[in-house]
Amino acid sequence: MDILDSLRSAWVPPHRAGLPFIIGGVVIFVVGLMVAGWLAWIGLAFALFCLFFFRDPARVMPARPDAVVAPADGRVVIVDQAVPPAELGLPPVAMPRVAIFLSVLDVHVNRVPMAGMVTRIAYRHGTFANAAAKESELNERNAIAIRLDSGAEIAVVQIAGLIARRILCDIHEGDRVATGARFGIIRFGSRTDLYLPPGSVPLVAVGQRMVGGETVIAALGTTLVL
Repeated sequence: MDILDSLRSAWVPPHRAGLPFIIGGVVIFVVGLMVAGWLAWIGLAFALFCLFFFRDPARVMPARPDAVVAPADGRVVIVDQAVPPAELGLPPVAMPRVAIFLSVLDVHVNRVPMAGMVTRIAYRHGTFANAAAKESELNERNAIAIRLDSGAEIAVVQIAGLIARRILCDIHEGDRVATGARFGIIRFGSRTDLYLPPGSVPLVAVGQRMVGGETVIAALGTTLVL
């Protein structure tokens, strides 16, 4: 019974976006058993990889209402000031930006950084450069603006990577969203940028590892004014 409990605790269910890929791998595995052993091994390896890549673990949100949490797992690659994407219609003023790079080994489910109202969602086609590179700002992206209860606005931008070809967003304009709630996923390597209200001070540094929905990126009730 202890072994079963351990297996249940270790099992992480996949995000629904991964089901077609997982099922496809299983089908290839079954067909391979009937026609060619090498094909079965390829199907099994692909299905197991997709089970790992699309894993969707539960997360525990910080018990503080002023916390802005990481919108994605991964490594911080940029902490700077930048104007948010023009398609969001936000004031053309530089905002503190934290960019998180997600490798294929990271959980790719995106999470809402702070509770509020979704005011704008804008998708833009683009190129497919390495998500960690400067050129990725021209990549396919999906930008989301959220108005916080304080009236301040933040933005989250899902950016496709070198391999990714599909950005999924499950929320809509006018939706009320909660801190840490799942809102989408990017397939196979990507970047997620978070724009904080002007005057906010990010509490993270380049190279730091993020846990989506748990790592505190800023505390808006206690930040300093630049």
